Amino acid sequence: MVRSRVEDDQRRPVLDARARRLDRNRPVLTAYPERMLGKLHGAIAAAVTPLRDGGRSLDKESVAPLIRFLADGGMDGVLTCGTTGEGVLLSVAERRRMTELCLEARPPGFAVAVHAGAQTTWDTVELASHAREAGADAVAVIAPPYFPLGEQELFDHFRCAADACHPLPFYVYEFVGRSGYAVPIPVIERLRDEAPNLAGLKVSDTPFDAVKPYLLDGLDVFIGFEPLVLEGLAAGAVGAVSGLASAWPEVTAELVHRKSDAAGARVNALRDALHDLSLPAVAKQVLVDRGVLSHADVRPPLHGLTHDERGRVTREWVSLNSPGS
Repeated sequence: MVRSRVEDDQRRPVLDARARRLDRNRPVLTAYPERMLGKLHGAIAAAVTPLRDGGRSLDKESVAPLIRFLADGGMDGVLTCGTTGEGVLLSVAERRRMTELCLEARPPGFAVAVHAGAQTTWDTVELASHAREAGADAVAVIAPPYFPLGEQELFDHFRCAADACHPLPFYVYEFVGRSGYAVPIPVIERLRDEAPNLAGLKVSDTPFDAVKPYLLDGLDVFIGFEPLVLEGLAAGAVGAVSGLASAWPEVTAELVHRKSDAAGARVNALRDALHDLSLPAVAKQVLVDRGVLSHADVRPPLHGLTHDERGRVTREWVSLNSPGS
């Protein structure tokens, strides 16, 4: 039995007034071309969140140098407070402040997308609403981890987030390795029909067979796992949201903009060499080595690199990021 829109609204949580409701009379979408203006494009860095004091507090002074470094490295924008940005380990207030600092620091034409995914719908809505109010360019939300949610629960959660940031482009962040379960395709298809600002997805799943079902008509897909970027672009993806780009923006820019096989080989080598280490810790150490950040601190329970690991990472980035490599 198909539920009515009124029944769906009754099931949706009663949230903060900042969760902007869509007009009940707005027609359901039946065609998808040119859904959104101002969508994300190209190479997006999944940015680290600069921390200090053993990971206890934001390193506010390092945000502007980080944004300049990423823009100068060829990035088209950033995604804040995602997996590489330790978003789930930060407070709502810290995540809001990180959004504001990135917006203050960005050069013209540089996109700031905000990952608003959180454990609860309440916090997700607050972060999505704040992103809109602060002037962000887009919002992405991962399925809440820990509890395996059903299709209706996931739809309600994503729909509330999309409503809260409307009219900003909204992206579902699909990453079974972090959420613990895949977002069912029918949930995405229903969002496509009923959430006019759904612009697409970031898909970080592997292998590529797990990505293919999300390449849906009318939705932009960004690849999250760098070794799959070239295959994804060939299959219709529009770009990448890359954690490696936080430390090696030049490589990801070349990979996405030039579809470079050489850059593909470099990201494969980086992922292979560093697969057993924490990416936030690795990226921050490289950024310290490159003179971008003052501290490589991560938030517990994550831990920074050991002395031996730091030496290993430094050798890798010197080798793989040197001219002519």
